[in-house]
Amino acid sequence: MLTVGEILKKEREKKGYSLSEIEKAIKIREKFLGAVESNNWKSFSSKIYIVGIVKNYAKFLNIPPEKAIAYFYRDYEKKEEFRFKRKLPSRYLTPETKKLFFIVLSIIFGIFFIYFGFQLKTYFSPPKVIIASPKTTILKKGDAVKISGVTEKDAVITVAGERIYQNKEGLFEFNHPLNPGKNIVTIEVVGANGRKTVVKKELFRQGDVKR
Repeated sequence: MLTVGEILKKEREKKGYSLSEIEKAIKIREKFLGAVESNNWKSFSSKIYIVGIVKNYAKFLNIPPEKAIAYFYRDYEKKEEFRFKRKLPSRYLTPETKKLFFIVLSIIFGIFFIYFGFQLKTYFSPPKVIIASPKTTILKKGDAVKISGVTEKDAVITVAGERIYQNKEGLFEFNHPLNPGKNIVTIEVVGANGRKTVVKKELFRQGDVKR
């Protein structure tokens, strides 16, 4: 199947024109006419410029311009598809495009390092433990007090050597004996990374506190 360049060249030679003669007639430099005939689109700065040359060249040779342009688009799009599959050379990027590219790249790397740093910090940090109740240290008289809190769902909780189990949300609760005077409740929580958090809660029975 003939290309647009081959069609133009064949018709030019058939009518006995040289490239220099056509250059004088349509005011297009000979080297660009030769580039069109050889389908060398890299010699041009834009596709619009090529279309204008093909149109004027075809008109001069009495070839229907729309036919020549259709052949050009068919040939050019094949080369364009192949070219765009390759990596875009940096020399084709404008300074503004390069600046935007590096800004976007910097933001992506920044987000990655922040996320990675957060993950490292989370991994090497001891588990967080929040005691929800009791809210006060002085309690009404009783034999026991219910203590509840929340921590990581994969952590191991022990109180006075006894294993306490949390639910899927990390919520846990247990009853602890309440003796006269000061009671110190020690909650040990070991995370999946082996790090330990120790929470001590001081509790007093109401009436046992000296005023």
